Amino acid sequence: MAKSSTFRALHRENRRTLTLAFPIVAGLVGLMLMGLADTLMVGHVGTVPLAACGFANTLLSVPLVFGFGVLAGVSVNASHAFGAGKPHLASESLRGGLAISLVMGLLVALTAHALLRSLPIFGQPAEVNSSAGNYLLLCAWSMPAVFATGSTKNFCEALARPWPPFWIMLGGVLLNVLLNWILIYGNLGAPAMGLDGAGLATLLSRIATMIAMFLYPALAESLRAAWPTDWTAPGLMPEVKRLLGIGIHSGGLSLCEVTGFSFGSLMMGWLGVTELAAHQIALTCAATTFMVPLGIGQAVSVRVGQARGAGRFGEIRTIVHGTLGMTLGIAVLFAAVYLTLGSWIAGWFTEDPAVRALTAQLLILAGVFQVFDGIQIASSGALRGFGDTKIPFFFGILAYWVVALPVSHLAAFHFGLGASGIWTGFVVGLGVAAAALATRLLAKCSAHPETPR
Repeated sequence: MAKSSTFRALHRENRRTLTLAFPIVAGLVGLMLMGLADTLMVGHVGTVPLAACGFANTLLSVPLVFGFGVLAGVSVNASHAFGAGKPHLASESLRGGLAISLVMGLLVALTAHALLRSLPIFGQPAEVNSSAGNYLLLCAWSMPAVFATGSTKNFCEALARPWPPFWIMLGGVLLNVLLNWILIYGNLGAPAMGLDGAGLATLLSRIATMIAMFLYPALAESLRAAWPTDWTAPGLMPEVKRLLGIGIHSGGLSLCEVTGFSFGSLMMGWLGVTELAAHQIALTCAATTFMVPLGIGQAVSVRVGQARGAGRFGEIRTIVHGTLGMTLGIAVLFAAVYLTLGSWIAGWFTEDPAVRALTAQLLILAGVFQVFDGIQIASSGALRGFGDTKIPFFFGILAYWVVALPVSHLAAFHFGLGASGIWTGFVVGLGVAAAALATRLLAKCSAHPETPR
């Protein structure tokens, strides 16, 4: 009887988590599909543009993922305020998040300009460096819009309004695909701009998405109590400090992972253009399916934050246990897809037989680390809901920098495994991260409930 009751409780909480997670996942997949559309459509222009696209996206992925990690503080504080019935505090989180978004986005754009002449230091082929410049700058100037979109999206989701952001993100994806078709290939009378066209399409579609994402909560009657009434009111800097207190360590954990993968991408470029192109395709696929556990992790962060704000500590353990089991099952499903259909998936992106064969090999390893990646991101999301971000940040340093990168380098260059060796390091590092974060989360759930703040 007790087992049946436990199962019903897990099922109930999983259903609630999925209700919140589904539109979050869909919105995240939409964001990734912009990059996926670039990869798919640029891949038919040629191998060098595809490799250049991968190189530029690798450089931008570092500040992008770090920025989203920092902005996770908006979800944590706004969900806590929502659960406590204090919508005015959620509005402060949005004000602070947008201020942080603007500063981070401008820093990324200006840094890209400063970096442009130094691209050869990353050791990529000369033809890749020469092709990547304009695309890099166009995508870099889209970062203020990306971060502002993410901050407003987090605000809406924390207040249990996840569906409108999903539809807005979907519209942005469709606009990006249309603009890619026009600007990359020169349709409807436009010049054929190739890779530069993909960058311009990304910039325009991200600006349009930001505007729509901001207008929804500004006009929605249901969010009026939480919408800022005075954008210049005192109190902005204290809220920014509170958000950064959570977000810096959360962003640090994300930064450890993305820089590990980004340095792996640079090592891939040392092997050659074929390896870099195959890596870009495989990583794009893995990153797209990763949006599912990432969205679940964001949903469980919101749910834990809301439960803490409302003082419903008894729910948290059931929410967490159900989320871990559900995430594991989904990750195993994705792993099976990559293990069995890797060659077919690679054929979507390129007709180059060498790139296609290597991509299929890498997707096998991607299937293995889907399991570890799912567990680690769901665990870190739940810990973020507890406000626990500092120790997970140190776990990230251990897993990705102390373990993953040395294993990748040894396997690729000392044991002769090449591209597969680099991805083997990814698998090992993600396994360490998953074990450490899940262990801490389960210990946190078993501890005596904290006193609400």
